Amino acid sequence: MKIKGKLSIEQLKKKVSKGKIETVIVAFTDHYGRMVGKRFDPNFFLKSAVESGTHGCDYLLTTDMEMDPVPGFKFANWELGYGDFHLVPDFTTLRIASWQEKTAIVLCDLMDEKTHKYISIAPRSILKKQVAKTNEEGFDAFAASELEYYIFEDSFKKANKKQFLNLEPVGWYIEDYHILQGTRTEYFNAAARKHLTKSGVPVENSKGEWGLGQHELNVAYTDILGMGDRHIIYKQCLKELADSLGMSVTFMAKYDKDQAGSSCHIHLSLWKGKKNAFVGKKQIGPVLGSNVFYYFLGGWIAHVNDVMPFYAPTINSYKRYVDGSWAPTRLAWSYDNRTAGFRVVGSGQSLRIECRIPGADCNPYLAFAASIASGLDGVKNKIKPPAIFEGDIYAASHLPRVPYTLEDAVQKFENSKFAKEAFGKEVVEHYSHFYKNEIASYNLAVTDWERKRYFERI
Repeated sequence: MKIKGKLSIEQLKKKVSKGKIETVIVAFTDHYGRMVGKRFDPNFFLKSAVESGTHGCDYLLTTDMEMDPVPGFKFANWELGYGDFHLVPDFTTLRIASWQEKTAIVLCDLMDEKTHKYISIAPRSILKKQVAKTNEEGFDAFAASELEYYIFEDSFKKANKKQFLNLEPVGWYIEDYHILQGTRTEYFNAAARKHLTKSGVPVENSKGEWGLGQHELNVAYTDILGMGDRHIIYKQCLKELADSLGMSVTFMAKYDKDQAGSSCHIHLSLWKGKKNAFVGKKQIGPVLGSNVFYYFLGGWIAHVNDVMPFYAPTINSYKRYVDGSWAPTRLAWSYDNRTAGFRVVGSGQSLRIECRIPGADCNPYLAFAASIASGLDGVKNKIKPPAIFEGDIYAASHLPRVPYTLEDAVQKFENSKFAKEAFGKEVVEHYSHFYKNEIASYNLAVTDWERKRYFERI
């Protein structure tokens, strides 16, 4: 199916010759899911980068949030001299960047300069490896990620000057599904829907959410790698659109303790050709599903602790898991129950599993890879899910809980036999070091909470 905003090389050439494209962004994501890369003159891109790609410094997969090189990584370090890796454009991702002037964008895979193999620790490589495993088992994985975000009247620059305190949200009461309050932010959300649709990211809808100035915008599901790409484009578009309007948005998992967290609910199903492989005649609670569905659900639930940092990668992520806040806190599944970590929805060809654990701060490539790996292991080893839970899961204190902190999650991930088998020891070691550095940075920081609590009264 032809998607509006996607480009072939020939279409790009025509637009460049007519002066309709003057810049081509060549990009990939770092561990945080941030888009990094280069801007090309379009003629040079067509002459050189289409055939040969380009290069980037390998330190980009060993930096912290401030772009400081972090010591202790085997992949790249001062001793190795921080060389280059090869950025290889994936032209299935070539598209218009409608929110920018006369710009196209293409996402890249990272490859080793000498071996020409995928860089195993790169987020997109990790997902592609799991997609290949899925295909080897005879399935295709399809997914959608529902992202939530907060919108503020303050520009990013003003928010920074205010140290991100006392920001003015665009809403002044909880507007979940409210049309009136949503109308007041249509100048932003309508623009987002328009630009995403024009940029090869088909939009379904947007709505107000359960926080002051919080919104959700949903895009159409697709193959799981394509969904990871759409997710990255979506976040980049909304941030740059907000910036152009003198506003700001945040995808923090929990930007304020008194406001709802922002999630990235993952909807996922396996398919064989044109048939949903989750569909079957087995009675599973209120669901008619297949053994594939049953065991995939079992594996996905069973391995949450093994892969939790891929769902919740920051210190802040774990502050979202509060009972009664719409964020899941316990490992259970139910049918159409929003207190569950795993919510089964739909029927027939629309039957799918929704994992409500990831926050809006996740890197989608890593979160999707963790989801597939967990579910496929369930199918392979016939891991049964727990019995369906009906009722308020927040009140079910006997159920196992998601980890309380990033430190706890990283320890489980680092020691997980499953994670090492699924992703490789190199990946687990690399990301464990990355997350440990995030923890160490936080432990050295002096926070607002500390100043308010101790400045005068200690």
